[in-house]
Amino acid sequence: MGAGLVVAAPVAAAPPAPTPVVYYKNCTAARDAGAAPIRRGEDGYDSHLDRDGDGIACE
Repeated sequence: MGAGLVVAAPVAAAPPAPTPVVYYKNCTAARDAGAAPIRRGEDGYDSHLDRDGDGIACE
């Protein structure tokens, strides 16, 4: 390689966002499974279950 030659390393693509391991159609389903309340970051949490947006679903 000559002086001043810069070789760029290949850039890896970002991994896809993880899909939730557990999904509840609604809070009734979450309660029936014994999962409620569900906090943001926990399996099964989804914003459609968190009506007031406080990070706790199916309160």
